[in-house]
Amino acid sequence: MSLTDSAPVPTELLDTIRTKHGALWALGDYPAVADEVIPTLGAVLVEACDVGRGDRVLDVAAGSGNAAIPAALAGAEVVASDFAPQLLQAGRERAARRGAVLRFEFADAHDLPFDDGAFDVVMSCVGVMFAPFHQLAAGELARVTRPGGTIGTIAWTPEGFIGEMFATMKPYAPPPPPGAQPPPRWGDELHVRALLGDRVSDLHAEVRGLVVDRFSSGAEFRDFFKATYGPTIATYRFLGDDAARVAELDQALAALADRHLRPDGTMTWDYLLVHATRA
Repeated sequence: MSLTDSAPVPTELLDTIRTKHGALWALGDYPAVADEVIPTLGAVLVEACDVGRGDRVLDVAAGSGNAAIPAALAGAEVVASDFAPQLLQAGRERAARRGAVLRFEFADAHDLPFDDGAFDVVMSCVGVMFAPFHQLAAGELARVTRPGGTIGTIAWTPEGFIGEMFATMKPYAPPPPPGAQPPPRWGDELHVRALLGDRVSDLHAEVRGLVVDRFSSGAEFRDFFKATYGPTIATYRFLGDDAARVAELDQALAALADRHLRPDGTMTWDYLLVHATRA
C-alpha cells in the first residue's frame, strides 16, 4: 500500500470492507441505474477532463463503465477499475455493444495496483465517493496520476437529492465501518480541496444539476431504487422483518422524491464536478 498522509487503516478492515462493499454493489442492478437514470454523467466528466486520443486514463470505481466507455470512444487508452466483479463484467458487455476497446480490472480505490504516475487522467464518476476512507482514496488518485496530469471527479452533493436520500436512509441503515466518512462529503468542495491538498494545483469545482426524467412519482423512484441500487437494497435488508420500520422508510423515500419532482415529471440531482492538475 502506498504512503499517504491519512491515518493508517488496518489491513484486516480494508479486506472486510472490500468483501462487503463488493457484495453490496452486486446487489440489484446498478447498470440499470447507470443506463436509465444517469446515462450522460460519465460523458460530462470525460469532457471536463479533456480526454483525448492516446491519453492513458484510469477510471476508479468505474462500475459498469459510465465514464470509462466514453473515454475509450474518445480514443483514450482506458483502464476501468472496480472491486465488484459483476459490475466489471457488465461493463465489458456494455463496451462490446458500443464498440469500445478498454480493459476492466479488479481494484480497490484504497489500494490501487498501478505504478506511481502511470496515467495522464485519473477520474471517478460517483464512484470513489463510496470508498469509506476518503483521504486514503484521494492519496491513491493522486499517486497514480503523472505530474501535470488531470484528476477529475463527480460526486453527489450533501445538499442535493442523493445527499438527502442518504440522510433519509441513515437512521435505518447499518452502522458504517469505524473511521468511515459519508459518501456525499466528496460533493463538498472544501472537503475535496482538503483531501487533495498540495498534491494538486489549479483545482476547479462547480456544482451542476443532472436533470432526471425517469420517474413519474415518488413511489416509482423508491421502488426502482429498492430493486436496483445496492445501498438502498442493503438498508432494507438490514431492517429485515421489521414491518413498521420498512413502512417508515418506504414513506420517507417516496415523500423525498415527491418533494423534488416537478409537474413535468423531472427532478434535478446536484453534483460537484472537480478537475485539477497533479502538482
